[in-house]
Amino acid sequence: MAGYSDAPMRQLAAEQGALWTVSEMISARGLMGGGDTEKLNLGRPYPGEQDRVVQLFGAESEVLAGAVARVEAWFAPAAIDLNMGCPVPKIRGRGGACLLQTPETAYELVRAMRSATTLDVSAKIRMGWDHDRSVEVAQGLEAAGVALITVHGRTSAQRYTGEADWDAIARVAAAVRVPVVGSGDITTPAVARERQRRGVAAVMIGRGAVGNPWIFRALATGDEARPDAHERARTALRHAELQEQFYDDDTGRLTLRPLRKVLPQYLPDHPELRDVLTQVLTAADVRRALAPLLGERRTHAAPGEYAVSHS
Repeated sequence: MAGYSDAPMRQLAAEQGALWTVSEMISARGLMGGGDTEKLNLGRPYPGEQDRVVQLFGAESEVLAGAVARVEAWFAPAAIDLNMGCPVPKIRGRGGACLLQTPETAYELVRAMRSATTLDVSAKIRMGWDHDRSVEVAQGLEAAGVALITVHGRTSAQRYTGEADWDAIARVAAAVRVPVVGSGDITTPAVARERQRRGVAAVMIGRGAVGNPWIFRALATGDEARPDAHERARTALRHAELQEQFYDDDTGRLTLRPLRKVLPQYLPDHPELRDVLTQVLTAADVRRALAPLLGERRTHAAPGEYAVSHS
């Protein structure tokens, strides 16, 4: 998920039992344009990261093939995914869900990607552009050589409105021999288990994991106990600390800005913290904001500042 599934979030998800994780989508043309390097944060793994898929988007075979080779050399992923599901208007004409309008182009892209790597190539699709073509597209992708297909149960035109159509996902799973992963509206372990009974090989959890990495633990172990506010606050703080470590922003001003939309979701039952969590700049700010839930007490500080210590 663009703006969400970066290295710190993937690390927390993996630690809680996610089978594999996927990077934010990366522009193939951007990679080949000469402005990016192996330090690109969108593709860069956290230390020791494994079982991570790097996702690319693009619409030109030659460019995608080159980007695949570069991704494999720079980021050592476990596999490479073609994004055919992003409905955001700004990438229209450059890949994403618009490929569902011309699936023959997508099949050529997959063949080009496979020619550039020995890694598995997968694809994430939606049901179609404005109507359901998912079985047809999935069968074409299988013939082109994908190793796995993820299906989000909405059309591009639906964006994120309405409900995901899991009957359509089940039809795709029954129509191809490669593993099919289902995606859409997985918000609880109970829902995930019910969806897995639709014939899919696995479920992909996106928005349901934001501020809630424990959903993977519940599915991996059966332990569905909701962490208390103290544990959730500790994890929110650790997310902030991982964010600072990974991005290492010298200015100290930008590192946590992308996390402002995530931190309140760890503690939805504490709305009084929302305003302050959406203004943090550093992990120290997060620690101060969460001090009451962390079991920390304020100690002497300079005027206008807070200091905390463990009680």
